Parts: sequence; structure tokens; C-alpha cells
Amino acid sequence: MFRGIDEVDWASMEHAYGSAADVPELLRGLASPLPQERETALDGMYGAVHHQGDVYDSTLASIPFLFALAGHTGLPDRGGIVELLASIGGSDDEDDSEDGADDAVPGRDAEDPEDDNYAMARTAIRAGAAVFLDLVADADPEVRRAVPSALVRFHDEPPRVLALLRERLHDEPEDGVRPALVESLGLFARLYADAAVPAVDCLVSLCAAPHDPGLRLAALGQLASCAPDRLPADLVPTVVALLHTRSQRFRPSDEPLRTSSDTLIGSLRRMRPADEEGAQLLRTLHKALGARTADRIALLEGQLSSQDTADRCNAVWMSAGLFREWRADYEEPIALIGEQLGSDEERLRWAAVSVLEFLFTLAVPAADRLAALVESGPDPRGRGTTTLSRPLKALARCGDARAVPALAEVLRRPVVPNETGYAIGHLGRAAAPLAPLLRERLAEVPLDDPETYGRAAPLLHGLGALGHSAAVPEVLRLLHGTPRELRLRDALLKALARTLGAFGPSAHEAIPALRDLLTGENAVAAADALWSVESDAETVLPTLLGALASARYAGGPRTAAEALGRMGAAAAPALPGLRRLTDFPEVWERTAAACALWDISGDPEPVLPVFRAAWRQNPYTRRTITACLVRMGGAGTPVHDLPRTELASPRRHRARSGGHGSHDVLDDELLLRDCVAALQTA
Repeated sequence: MFRGIDEVDWASMEHAYGSAADVPELLRGLASPLPQERETALDGMYGAVHHQGDVYDSTLASIPFLFALAGHTGLPDRGGIVELLASIGGSDDEDDSEDGADDAVPGRDAEDPEDDNYAMARTAIRAGAAVFLDLVADADPEVRRAVPSALVRFHDEPPRVLALLRERLHDEPEDGVRPALVESLGLFARLYADAAVPAVDCLVSLCAAPHDPGLRLAALGQLASCAPDRLPADLVPTVVALLHTRSQRFRPSDEPLRTSSDTLIGSLRRMRPADEEGAQLLRTLHKALGARTADRIALLEGQLSSQDTADRCNAVWMSAGLFREWRADYEEPIALIGEQLGSDEERLRWAAVSVLEFLFTLAVPAADRLAALVESGPDPRGRGTTTLSRPLKALARCGDARAVPALAEVLRRPVVPNETGYAIGHLGRAAAPLAPLLRERLAEVPLDDPETYGRAAPLLHGLGALGHSAAVPEVLRLLHGTPRELRLRDALLKALARTLGAFGPSAHEAIPALRDLLTGENAVAAADALWSVESDAETVLPTLLGALASARYAGGPRTAAEALGRMGAAAAPALPGLRRLTDFPEVWERTAAACALWDISGDPEPVLPVFRAAWRQNPYTRRTITACLVRMGGAGTPVHDLPRTELASPRRHRARSGGHGSHDVLDDELLLRDCVAALQTA
């Protein structure tokens, strides 16, 4: 297996963390008799030699030894080695990404000369792919499970590969391996369209009885991805019936985990769902159905009505991808997810809360169940912890006033979780009773602690959202009392200024302190707040005009333009600078300048071309643009095709950028709201 390994000059090569001198040890570790050492070695290969999909010279030098390990009969865990080889070879399946995002390896530049490494890796894996032929009938079922997709992707004789896959489907004794063969048939049909018909015909035959439910589900998922026109007309009822039949036969394995090593590989194994195969079958089907949201919703509702908790848990996790990427009426499936909060199965409750947490107001159909869980669930308010309980956070993000008593209790704890103030911001005026408690806790924040900013910022956010100007003395205590060397002091000063600005004229006693900040790093934030408090253009314009033309101030021209826009006509002296800013290369600067031009001058002519270009260039600018279009009323009519097209699109605006952040659904729902409002104002 390791012949010649010591003759390779590993020390002259590199991996993600520098010298590759340790690679021989990792390779030998893959052949260790100890399971934990093998897992640690595989973790190291992914973590350094093939870090985040990268291919280094040491990766290329490892390939012959990995092939030797994979082909060494009797060596345990060779399935993982085959998967590593396939990953090094790269993916050419265009269907790998549900949202259609480019599946290039993160950080790779298309013109990067190091791309030669990727091409060489693919060539090397193709050259050794004959090894995969010998492994299709290996004694180890994990190897037989990993090999088919590698064989399809890298072997240069597609007809031979297809014949072998069909033969193995007939001969394979393990139920856990046969879905991998079916998956490879779908991959074959996608990669070799000219030779796909026999593979598709085979998939169609596998969709029908007498094949077992799991195999039929696998075939339906692959058929949906490569030949959707061959799917049965009654797809959803068929899938739901197969799921129920499969659930009656399936029993989760109660075998203990093979290893408890503290590695990434070990962690991923511990996170696997109870019915991993079922989860994969459904993930494949949902991914293939894509924009067919009505079918996907019906499928979810069928799964969520199952008697089997594993089926329902899989459905909850599948719903996350649907909600994040596609727009539809989700009231019924979200209500059904809420029903899972009453389950005795902790894994299912946790999954439901995890999904509801990022839905914000879309989670309203589940609010009753969330409120019940907050009131009576197992430590639902997170007593004695330093984090806000997820059910309570989800309830607050719904804007549900029933979160207020629980949040009051949280604010009385010795340590207030950092998320609390941000959660309060979603409750609107219903959270007003919490303002005195927020003020009390802000008064307790130490002035010179490394965590001062982390503790103060969420409280300031909550107080600003509530406009609780009675807290001005507590805000000024931090503004005047924190030492210059405090960690994150500039970020704290910006948060303090923003909060005072949110208080408006009621914060008049803060005017001297804000004026003192006009010459520092937070001058723009101070000027913005000062305008809100005293509306003195003569005082703040010099600072904002300077920042508009210079990168000296934190936040630069963009934040200056935003602040000038809020001043309206009083900022007229800034118009020449804002017009220049609309020609900047940075899209956010151009967008902010265009918004400010409208808010100050009311002239749409220089604004609308900027909006149209920015809308197309960066979907993240669309909320800013639509908010301005709402203010513009009929003057924005020439670009109303943009919000009209957005409303007609089935896909969320950030999904096109591959975005799956915690606020993406909320931002998209707010965009839709503003699109409607913009069109109604015309």
C-alpha cells in the first residue's frame, strides 16, 4: 500500500496549513487497526490535504496511495477512502446545487493557475478508475455503497458502467446499498444524455411494484431529476403511500456509534438522523422537484401527518430548504410543524424549533404551540443558561406578545443572554413593559470589561427599538465612562449614538456628548444621531459632507449618504457630491447615493437608472431600493417593472446568490411587502 511513500519529498509540498510533511502519517493512519485512528486520519485528510475541496500538490501526491488503500481487500473503512477520492476528482453533475448556484469550490478563481491542480486531480482519478470496477462487488457493503457514483463519474466506458450497475441491482443483497446504485443510474442519465434512455427505462421499472418501498422512492427521486416527464401523474400520493409502507417496515438501528472520536467526521456521524436513508431519499426528491412548490408542500403535509416520528422529523428538515428558497403559501405545513412541538420525541421538537426560529412572522401559524412550549416545555426559557431559549426566540420573532412575560423573566436573570435585546426588537410596542428592565440591565453593564460591548449592544438595540428615552442617563454613562482602550469601543460608541438617535428630540441632554464625537472615528454615526435629536443642519453638514468625499470616517460615503438622505431638503448642499457618488464602482455606494438624491431633491431622473442597474447587479440592494420606491410614489413608475417582476418570481431573491442566512426569509418577506406597497403608491 505504501511502496515509495518515503521517496516522495512531502516536506517540499504544502496543504492547507503549510508543510505537507505530516501527510505520510495521515495516509498510514488510514490503515491503522484502531477505528479511532482511522477516523482521525480521514478527518485530517479532509481538514488539511483536501481542505474545503482544495487540491494541493500534496493532494495529487496522495492519490496513488489512496487508490492502493481503497483496493486493499479486508481493510476497514475503505468506503470513506473511495468517497475522498471521488471528492478530490471533483463534481461535474450540474444538479448538485438545488438553487442553481455555481458548484465551483469556494475560493477558486476561474483564471487561477492553481486550477491546473484540479484538472490534474480529475485526470489522475480517471486514470485509476479501473480500481472502482473491482470494488463494485467488494465484500464490504460500505465500499459497495460508495463506489457506484465514483464509477459513473470517472470511468471512461459509460456503456460498460451502465451494464455493471444494472447487473449489480439484480445481484446486490444489501437493502442499504441498492439505493446508491439507483442514485448512480440517475447520475448516469444526467451526465450522459445521449446514452440516458436505458438508464431512465431502468429507473421507470424500479418505480413500480414488486420492488420495495425504499428502492421505489429512490427511483422516483432520480427520475424527477433526470426525466421528470416520466414521473407518474399521482406522484405525491404515491410517495406518501410508499413512505408510510416503508415506515412500517423500517426500524432505526440501535447499534452504538462505532467510535466517539472528537473529529469532524465523528461529529457528522453523531448528527446523522435516525433514518438517514429515508432522509436522503426525501432530500433527493425535494431537490429534484425544485420549483414545484405545490407538490413539495403536499408531500411535506403527507410526511408530517405520518405516524412515524422519523418520517415527520425528516419532513421538518426538508421543509427548511423549501421555505428558504421558494415563495408560496406555507400556512398549512408551518402549522403542522408547530404540531411537532407537542411530540415526546426530543429530536423532533428540536428540529421543529430550529426551522420555526428562522421563519420570523411566517411562523405565526405555529405560534400557539410555541407559546405553550415556552410556558410548559422542558426549561423552555433557558433558566440558568447564557443563551435565549430557541422556542422563546422563535415566539418573539413572530411578534407574539405572549413572549413578553417570559422575556421579562429572562431580563431578571443574573446573566442576560445576548440575543434578548434583539428578540425584543421584533415585538414592537407590545414589548414596552420590558423597557424599564432593559434600562436597569444597561445600568449594570461594567464600563471596563472586555465584554462591555457584547452585553450593552443588544440592550441598546432593544431600547432604541422601543424609543425608551428615559434610558438616556444610562446611555450617557457608557458614552462618558468607557476607557479609550476598551475592546470594541468604537463599535460601542456607534451603538450608543444610534440609540440616542432613535430616541429623537427626547434625548436633548445628549447633544453635547454627540457634538464631541463629530471629530472622531464615529463622526458619521454621531452626526446622524445629532440631526435626529436637534435637527441642526449647520452643525452636522460639515461632518457628513467630509465623509461623503472621503474614506476617513468609519462607514465611509455610504453611511454618510444614508444620513444625508434622512435630513431631506436640509441636505441640499450635498447634492453635487451625491451625484458624483452615483458613478462609484461600488454598488452599495451608488444605491445609497441614489436614495439620498431622491429624499433630498425629489428628482427621479438621476435616481432610476442607478436603481435599475443595482437591482440586477446585487439582489441584496433590492430592499433598500423598494423602500425608496415606496417613498417615491408615482415618480418611481418607470422602474415598477422591477418590483412587478419580483412579485411574479417563485424564488426568493437571496436564493439566487446562494444565500441561506438566518434572516434571509425575513428579508425576502419584507421585500415582497415593499414591492406591493411601491406598486400601490403609483
